[in-house]
Amino acid sequence: MPDTTIRSNSDVVLIGAGIMSATLGLILKELQPELTIDIYERLDNAAAESSDAWNNAGTGHSAFCELNYTPEAEDGTISPKKAISIAESFELSRQFWSYLVQQEKISSPEHFIKRIPHISFVWGDENVAYLKKRFEALQANPLFAEMIYSTDFSELEKWMPLVMEGREKNLSVAATSMGIGTDVNFGVLTRDMFSHLAQMEGVNLHFHCEVRDLKQRDDKSWRIKITDLATDQKRKAYTKFVFIGAGGGSLPLLEKADIPEGKGFGGFPVSGQWLKCTNPEVIAQHESKVYGKASVGSPPMSVPHIDSRMINGEKQLLFGPFAGFSTRFLKNGSYSDLPKSIQLDNIVPMVIAGVKNIPLTKYLIDQVRQSPEDRIEALKEYVPGAKYDDWVIERAGQRVQVIKKDEKEGGKLEFGTEVITSQDGTLSVLLGASPGASTAVSIMLDVISRCFKDEVKTPEWQAKFKAMIPSYGQELNDNPELLEKIREETATVLKLK
Repeated sequence: MPDTTIRSNSDVVLIGAGIMSATLGLILKELQPELTIDIYERLDNAAAESSDAWNNAGTGHSAFCELNYTPEAEDGTISPKKAISIAESFELSRQFWSYLVQQEKISSPEHFIKRIPHISFVWGDENVAYLKKRFEALQANPLFAEMIYSTDFSELEKWMPLVMEGREKNLSVAATSMGIGTDVNFGVLTRDMFSHLAQMEGVNLHFHCEVRDLKQRDDKSWRIKITDLATDQKRKAYTKFVFIGAGGGSLPLLEKADIPEGKGFGGFPVSGQWLKCTNPEVIAQHESKVYGKASVGSPPMSVPHIDSRMINGEKQLLFGPFAGFSTRFLKNGSYSDLPKSIQLDNIVPMVIAGVKNIPLTKYLIDQVRQSPEDRIEALKEYVPGAKYDDWVIERAGQRVQVIKKDEKEGGKLEFGTEVITSQDGTLSVLLGASPGASTAVSIMLDVISRCFKDEVKTPEWQAKFKAMIPSYGQELNDNPELLEKIREETATVLKLK
């Protein structure tokens, strides 16, 4: 039989049509317009997995209200370091999005971003004391200088009437608020970015195409085997550089790539569900993102929040997410994903991490066993007047938390993002979840600095970085005047005033 395999060559292959690939593709084309890029996505649309609004556990992550980024140490202190890093990263994203709008590469920013207060809310003396310390640790930094703190019940009623209605007024409560917070629909943003990418010379976007294997050749280039799921047509792609940003699907592909840097990595899948409000009168009463404290042993993606969002042009109100367990690595994945990912080099770290995270396992089992009534009771901690008939279950996305080797502990479960890059810089893989999409620009700048080391140093690339991201190479938290200027400019361009 004749070989009917379709063959193609390009400078860059991006696997997965989510926010990460979209960001990397656009940045690379700005830096080097003549680059040829092929993008492969197994579904029929961009941003249909982790980047989609219904699947994304947190929109506009900027560490303004997410308490899991500022845990209290055993000595009672609270470090702002991680929150500052995430807030810095989000400012980079805003600058890049503003650049894309100014250059008319994406339009109508109001379709994907809008201003909304970010609020942290707690009750009980111990939690109130924690929030006060967190406020003091953060507000001293320019990035968080606009944060306000209150324990005044009547003031909190103005901030979040739905949350305070029906609550006992003698209860010890506290909240912080950042009025410059935003809601970001990463599904809309990603599809806008890919729409522009697909029109650029040298860029080809392939849907219904699943990457089945990849192998590095003797000349350090990569051969990638792909199947068109719609026609069963076989394809082979040859490229100098591969980026795998396939969400939960990245780990199996990292294993197939068989690079030394990828040894020992495993994944722990966590599924999720939302409670979605169906009562327009209730939805209209809430206009903020209110985050609380996570339960002991719960993953960061399960930090409870009552969240006002714009999805498909309509205001929505969500609560959750409620966690669960599935052996799938993707929402549209296979139940065999987890078993197939277990290999000789990662079985020990996975077993050790599992043993050390028994509280997490117990938490997930408890979550799976919850009845609809149990979920409404959890909601009532944040919306005391919640009624069963006003809320329905909506399936959220699938996350794969990173498990990796650890010299001291043997195996460790991570809740952030992990970038694995081959020593020769020809392959980069993104694993993990939170804070994810909000810090996409920062993460992709890291990928570029690792994989295009010589080009990054050139005056041409440095100038283009600064054109796209005016604060490039500077820490905004150390430069209050620049921070104020950047925030003012991006707010104007993105129509956030």
